[in-house]
Formats: sequence, structure tokens, C-alpha cells
Amino acid sequence: MPQIEKSPPQPPRTPDHTEPPPASRPPSGPGPRTKKTGRAAFRRDLSASAVVFLLAVPLSLGIALATGAPLQAGLVAAVVGGLVAGLLGGAPLQVSGAATGLLVVTADLVQRYGWRATCAITVLAGLLQLALGALRVARATLAVSPAIVHGMLAGIGVTIALGQLHVVLGGSPDSSAIANATALPGQLAHPHPVALLIGAVTVAVLIGWGRLPGRAGRWARMLPAPLAAVLAATAVSTGTAVARVELPSWRLPELPALPHASLPALAAAVLTVTLVASMESLLSAVAVDRLAAERPDTPTERARLNRELAGQGTANVVSGLLGGLPVSGGAMRGSANVRAGAATRRATVLHGVWVLLCAGLLAAALELIPLAALAALVMAVGVRMVSFAHIRHVQRHREFPVYAATLGGVVLFGVLQGVGTGIAVAVFLALRRLTHTRITVTEEADGHRVRVSGQLTFLAVPRLTRALAQVPAHTDVVVELCGSFMDHAAYEALQSWSTAHQAHGGWVTLGGRSGRPIAEPASAHSCRPWTPWRNHHCTRPAPGRAADPESSGSQLLGGVSAFQRHTAPLVREELARLAREGQRPTQLFLTCADSRLVTSMITSSGPGDLFTVRNVGNLMPPPGSDASCDSVGAAIEYAVEVLRVGSITVCGHSGCGAMAALLGSAAPEEAEPTPLTRWLRHGRPSLARMQRIGRLGRGEVALSGRPVSDDQERLALVNIMQQLDHLRAHACVARRVAEGALTLHGMYFHVGEAQAYVLDEANRRFCAVRGEPAPVTG
Repeated sequence: MPQIEKSPPQPPRTPDHTEPPPASRPPSGPGPRTKKTGRAAFRRDLSASAVVFLLAVPLSLGIALATGAPLQAGLVAAVVGGLVAGLLGGAPLQVSGAATGLLVVTADLVQRYGWRATCAITVLAGLLQLALGALRVARATLAVSPAIVHGMLAGIGVTIALGQLHVVLGGSPDSSAIANATALPGQLAHPHPVALLIGAVTVAVLIGWGRLPGRAGRWARMLPAPLAAVLAATAVSTGTAVARVELPSWRLPELPALPHASLPALAAAVLTVTLVASMESLLSAVAVDRLAAERPDTPTERARLNRELAGQGTANVVSGLLGGLPVSGGAMRGSANVRAGAATRRATVLHGVWVLLCAGLLAAALELIPLAALAALVMAVGVRMVSFAHIRHVQRHREFPVYAATLGGVVLFGVLQGVGTGIAVAVFLALRRLTHTRITVTEEADGHRVRVSGQLTFLAVPRLTRALAQVPAHTDVVVELCGSFMDHAAYEALQSWSTAHQAHGGWVTLGGRSGRPIAEPASAHSCRPWTPWRNHHCTRPAPGRAADPESSGSQLLGGVSAFQRHTAPLVREELARLAREGQRPTQLFLTCADSRLVTSMITSSGPGDLFTVRNVGNLMPPPGSDASCDSVGAAIEYAVEVLRVGSITVCGHSGCGAMAALLGSAAPEEAEPTPLTRWLRHGRPSLARMQRIGRLGRGEVALSGRPVSDDQERLALVNIMQQLDHLRAHACVARRVAEGALTLHGMYFHVGEAQAYVLDEANRRFCAVRGEPAPVTG
């Protein structure tokens, strides 16, 4: 029966955002904690700290060995990373220590400037990290292409693996990856048997430790694979004469000293350490944060990257002053921490405490470890830095040349030079994609198609004009623009040709890859009202439960939930404005209550545009006909007198059930008419009008382009004209029409064809509304 509604809100046309609004961010930190949950979290942190400690000790010693620094420098970095970065950093579950990604850089600095100068460079890099953290640029560092980051890490991994392979074979590494690669055949020809055996055992345990079957495997995996590999290699080396760890007695570290180098060389060294350490830490923090988010039993806050950068800077300052290696967060240690069940940053701090106690109390046990085992451990870490998953990922995004250039640059020239090479290749590829455009013209059954693949810039204008010149006049043309950018020169060229082609009787349709128009006419809406509902079937119940009231309620709630999730954030600002200013619609839309008729969709209207009245049969009872119809008359009066709308549209549609009921109303009426039959009496004038038109031979209402299909469609068309006459009978409508302040329109919408027709009352013809060609917009 009669119902009045506002048109449903439509989201404004705004760019998609990959990040959620601040309001949707999950609350930081766990909720209220009881003593029981606090004890459980402490037990988890204690267990995780032990696991990470057992992983960090051999890894720290191996990195120190590979860089040529004093072996205790690796332990100092682990302690400082656990205590300082663990307490001050912004990623609670990240575990910091000796920087794996800086192994090559540190080795070069130690060989070139000495250990004390390397410590000074570490301190300066830490101060620079503190400054960057204060400037809140951590997020900006993540804007570097992933292909460059992965290529840098892969290049470092290749350099590490080549160098440490020489140690596993019983030799000593050279300062460059190229020298290590060229010397490798000779080293393979004359390996040291015991060192090679120790290295092979280490690698074998590393690979097979996590694959042990059965209950024994589950128990064994409680021990980290690196520690198990080092223990196995140490057992195998018992009684053999191989080089082992030598930890000098602990003493106060010497103060760092600036290197004897030029200012540009010093600045380059500090910048390299800062760049690599920061990138490794921030990327690891994001990875660990993502891993923790996948575990519902890990109640931790989200990583705060600027605080993490400042915490890493403080740790590097302290580590450099105490004679330790450069510090960074590591994905290997952090992921082990999360998988071991860590709940808070306490696990990271405790791991630093255990390393400190181990360095002071278990030095004699550490000196039993063979250097070949540590070299094999670090070599395996380097190999894992070359990730085939990353290679496949960058290949899918057509970024492999950037990856390969960065990797090659790091191996051949160094880390900073390699990153610069990758950036240069990335810029070149971006410019090439921007300027590389392919234009084809094909003849089809219904016209011609011009397909433009790539971006349309001024460089492509000559080819574009040559291609458009091949299109004959007086033809229908579809111009398919597959790129996402068009500059002003291309816009002018396409606009001029489109105007000239239409002036000579042609027809031009501009669209994207899917055929959707690129832009609407300047006088029309630029929003796409259908977009939010295009896949709305996802909120529907299963087919077998269509009639189930409970499932129908779920569908409604599902739709509301989807609105709150996707559409509400987009329309909230506009609806808040309308709530403040009140509604000011320009049109009254009277249409049927049929669920298939979405008024906002077929009129491209948004919040506040339409004042909509819907009822069965889109009927407008004449004044004084029935007191029960005051609701529709009241809506008309409110729209005309209060809202001061400028137009009223009566819209009927195909397949209308009310029209079918009117056609079948020749049967005797029921003794007790129902509300529906009483309401449909207001459609009898339309039925009588259709019969009178046909009986008196005055001609009948017509559709442009095709004949009226049947009596039901004919009655729907006549009904629109009859309801317009009923509208004019209302005093307020008649007065505003006479003043020239109000216009009346008739519209017919064919649901199956998705085609709208507008009434031309002069000749009683409904003319199809054709999608006009959209002008080219830049």
C-alpha cells in the first residue's frame, strides 16, 4: 500500500583506499587482565625468550665471525638489541640483534677502517635513525619498491653465502663477492675435509630438523634448528684440530674513533648503515606484526614504526659505544618469538638477559663451537635471503628487472650502489610504461573499435591521430581506453576527433577495458550508483532457505552490515551535512513499490536528491476520491508546497503486478474487498482510458523503436498518462505548473531491458533515453 521513502544513500565517487579509517583500527593492547591471565602471559614470554636466546647466540657469533669483528661484538649486539630496543622499540614482539642485512657492509667497514671506526659509524648511524624517528618518516621508508628491498636482501644473501662457503671449505673469504666467486673453483678442488664435514653436518641438521617425524620430531622441534645444528657440529668436531670460537676476556670497550676518511666517504658509510638497518628493521616489524595478527591468542598492540625506528637508533648508539655490531630487527628472530608464543615485549627483554648471562657464565662452553659450524649457519641464512617466493611475486608485478638490477648491483658494487641501481631501473621502467602506448583499429560487425593499451600522453598523440584517421565517417566507433592516465594533449586530440566524427553523422562511445564509460557528461552525476550493489547476492541466504524468515532476517542484517562496513564511511560526511542543513530535493519521484525498481540506480541520484513516493501501481488518486488515500496526497502537497520541488515524475515499469490485476478485474468483486482491491480501484480510470482509446480509434500510446508488446505493457503506459492527469487535478500542483515553477514528466522503465523511456505528451510517444557519448575528460 502507499509508502513514502527517501532514496537510499549512494556513496560519493571517491578513490579506493587500501588503509582502514582510524576508527576501524583495533584497540591497542590487551583488555583488562587478571592475575591468572598475567601469569599465563609471563609463562609464555619466559618460554619464548628461552627459544629466541638459543637461536640468537649461535647466530650472533656467526655474524661476528663473518664480519671480521671481535666475536663478543655479536653477543653485545644481541644483549643491547634485547634490552634497549626491546624496551624502547615500537614493535613489541620484534627481536633485535646483530644485523644480518649489514653483514657485508660491516665486513667492508672493518676491513677498510678498523673496528673502532666501525663502532663510531654505528653510533652515527644510530643518531641519524633517532633523527629520522623524530621526523616521523618511518612510513615513508616503506614506500620503496618491494622489488628493490627484496633485491637488496637477496644480493646481500648471495654475498654472504659466497664468502662463508670459503670458510666451510676450510679457506678464508675475500673482501668482494666477485673475488669469492672467481676463487671458488680452486677452493672446491682443495677443501679441508674436517671443516667440510662440520659444515655438511650443520647444513643437514638445519634442513632436516623441522622434518623429523613422529613424537620425537615434535619434542625435537622445541629446540631451535640453528642451536641443534651447532650442537651436532660441535659433537662431530670433538677431538679434531679445527678452529674454534675464541672469546677474549671481558674488559671495558675502547671508545669509538672516527675513521681517517673523507667527509663524503664517511657520510656514505653512515647513510648505508642507516638505510639498510632501518629498512631491515621496519620490514621485519611489519612482517612480525602481520604474523602476530594471524594468531588470535597473541594480545599485542600494533607496531608503531616511528617509535621502532627511534628504538633501533638508540640501540645502535649504545651498541657502538659498547663495542658491539650494528643492530637491527630480524624477521628470523621475530618470527621465532611469535611462534614460540610470546605475548608481550617481556620475551624480547628476557632473551637479552639470557644472552648476557650466557656471555658471562658460559664462555668456556661457547669456545667449544667450531668456526666452520658458525660459517655454515650464516651461509644458510644468506641462502634463505634469496627467496623464490619473492622472485615469483615481483615477476607477477612485472618488477623482475628492478629486482635483478638491485641484486646484481649489490653483488658487484655494494649495498648503497645496488639500491641506487634498482631505483634507476625502476624509474626507467615507470617512464617506459608511461610512454609506451599501443593503438589498434579493428572492424567489427556493428562498427569499428579503437583499442588504446597503455597511457595516453603527448608522445602518443601522433599515433593516436593516425589511427583515428583510419575510421570511416558515418560509423559507430567504440574507443576502448585500457590505461589509467591521459594528459591534456591526448585529451584535446581525442575530444576534437570525437566532436568532428559525431558532426559527420558518426557515433562515438568511450569506455574502459570493461566497456564502462570513462566519464559522464558535464551536466550529469559522476557517481556510479550501482557499484555498491553489484555483487549484493553475497548477503542473500542459501537457495534452499529463501522462504525462511530467519534467513531473510540474516539477509537484511548482512546487507546492513555491508553498508556499515563499506558505504557508511563514504557517505557519513555528506549525510552529516544533510542532517545539519535539512533535505532540499529538487524532484518528486512517484513510482511503483516493486522491489526490482531501484530509483536511485536508474536516476543516478544520491542522498537528498529525490523525494520518493512508492505504492502498488504508482497510482496518484485524484483529490477527494477516497479519504484513505490522504497519505499520497499529503506527500504531494509536502513536496510541492514545503520542499518546493521543481519537477514531478511518474514512473511505471514492465511486468507490473498491479496492471495485471487490473486487467483481470472483470471477475465479480468479493463481498468484503481487501485493502489491495480497494486500492486498485484508483487504477480503473487507466483501464477505462485504454479501452476507450482502442474503441474510439483515437490511436494508442506508443513506444519508440519497437511496438508495445502486450496489453499489460499498454496499460502501464496509459496509466502513467492517467496519473499525470490526476496530478494536475491537485490545486497545489496546478498552481505551480501555471506559474512555470513545476514541470511534470512521465517515465516507463523496462526491467528486463534496463531501458528507460520518457513520455512526449505531444504525440503520446515514449522515447527511449539513449546513453549519450561521454566527453573525454583528462
